Amino acid sequence: MLIPRLCLVVVITHRVTAHVRLGVVGVGNIAGLNVAGYLEHDRCDVVALCDPREDALQRRSKEWGVDRLYTRLEDLLADDEIDAVEILTPTHLHKEHVIAAARAGKHVSCQKPMANSVADCREMLAEITRAGVVFRVSECFFHYPPLVEAKRLITEGAIGTPTFLRVKTVVGDADSAFQAALDPGGYEWRFDARSPGGHLFDDMVHKYGVALWLFPERIRSVQAVVRRGPLFFESPMAAIFEYDRDDLLGTMEVTYAPRMRLRTRYYGADEVFEVQGTDGFLWVTRATGEMFDLSPLIWHRSDGTEVMFSNLDADWGTGFRNASKAFVDALLEGSSPEMPGERAIEVLQLCFAVYQASTTRAPVEPASIEGSASPPWWPKTPRELLDDAQGLGLIPEGLDVESLLPS
Repeated sequence: MLIPRLCLVVVITHRVTAHVRLGVVGVGNIAGLNVAGYLEHDRCDVVALCDPREDALQRRSKEWGVDRLYTRLEDLLADDEIDAVEILTPTHLHKEHVIAAARAGKHVSCQKPMANSVADCREMLAEITRAGVVFRVSECFFHYPPLVEAKRLITEGAIGTPTFLRVKTVVGDADSAFQAALDPGGYEWRFDARSPGGHLFDDMVHKYGVALWLFPERIRSVQAVVRRGPLFFESPMAAIFEYDRDDLLGTMEVTYAPRMRLRTRYYGADEVFEVQGTDGFLWVTRATGEMFDLSPLIWHRSDGTEVMFSNLDADWGTGFRNASKAFVDALLEGSSPEMPGERAIEVLQLCFAVYQASTTRAPVEPASIEGSASPPWWPKTPRELLDDAQGLGLIPEGLDVESLLPS
């Protein structure tokens, strides 16, 4: 499963010239994947960590060899020896934390999604602009080698003019060490009103981002059907994207298969990306997991032959490491990051357009959304979540379910 088994415009005014001295804000479940690239970069020093949980700070301090620890964000931001911050806190805190970092003059990399509403994102960007610091939303899929190579082939015309994109995500069961080590407490805020949606908001923003990143055309209209699934899953889901070019369409589908085992080193999920062109076809066969025994990228050429990209690094974690390194490089080179704030807003608008299109049963223009949108059943009540967990066999037999409900 994707959750642990429930024991229930950019404005660059200057560059960093020598080393990037980085502070990490939030050291929870996903932090290890994001921080690895910073630790590996020869011109980045992770100098400080911040988290309100002392035990988590001490554990990460030993793991990463970082001794400067803060339990309050304001104290880390007052540290003049920090150039930039990586914000890995829950999404509903991003607005507050990004604005505080910008006002403190720190460059900012922020975890996805950017915020809980488009209006919040615009307030964040206004502060970023006033401060003149670099801002980006980190996106591991933009740096996942099979997708990077696919984008390069598309841009160079390897499949002619792209005409169709299909993105498939399946969530299943897994027994990876990574998933077993996740702290269930890190998921609580994802199940209640602190998030405007469930899995389609928390995870699918990666795939919405890819749908916007692969082509220069924007998505002008969305149609979608989103069903209510167990826990925080919104599945099955199917969406149709109309791009600005009439002969380019996209589809996205999400399914939940709790009794289907998936091979993976990470979460119990996997993705497939297919791009059809007038002269050929590209197939990225994996990402988060390793569902198929296939080359991670396959190119069907116009003459009917195929190229198997068997030697590409298909480790999903590489995308995280490369994304972190790219932020450091952008600061050192004075270049624009791969997902500046305006692009991150487009991703959020696409996410909300899917929800809104499903609710209204009508096409929605993502660019028209300035607030947020949620499924009509969101958030679920504690009773509904417990019933879901019991139905999936996640609650031990004999346990008094009533005792788990808030009094």
